[in-house]
Amino acid sequence: MSEAEWESLCDGCGRCCLHKLRDDDTGDLEFTNVACRMLNLESCTCRDYANRSREVPDCIALTPSALSEIDWLPPSCAYRLVAERRDLPDWHPLITGNASSTCNAGASVAGRAISETDAGPLEHHIVAWPARWPKNRPS
Repeated sequence: MSEAEWESLCDGCGRCCLHKLRDDDTGDLEFTNVACRMLNLESCTCRDYANRSREVPDCIALTPSALSEIDWLPPSCAYRLVAERRDLPDWHPLITGNASSTCNAGASVAGRAISETDAGPLEHHIVAWPARWPKNRPS
């Protein structure tokens, strides 16, 4: 798969850009509704994708080899689905040809996340929805 093909798998949901909390003792993972400061909360795109690692040194590059070490991708993430040899959801932009289909399916963080610059303690923002399959929003 070319780099462009790999990048096209991203559905633009922004869930991978949400902060997660991991318990040091148990390894349990909790999601928050707090997004990286680089995420545009309306378009769910990185404000400077090409240079994100310079701005956010702990930003993870989702590469095929890195996927085996990552356990926090949402269940609907195309990178995860491809690694698990599963089909993309019918609302994925590669299937619909429409970039807004992710938002229409309720998979996007748009309208549900806040920036880390406004959040305060992450423990106050724990939510379950990023770890679940999206429920289609009514039209």
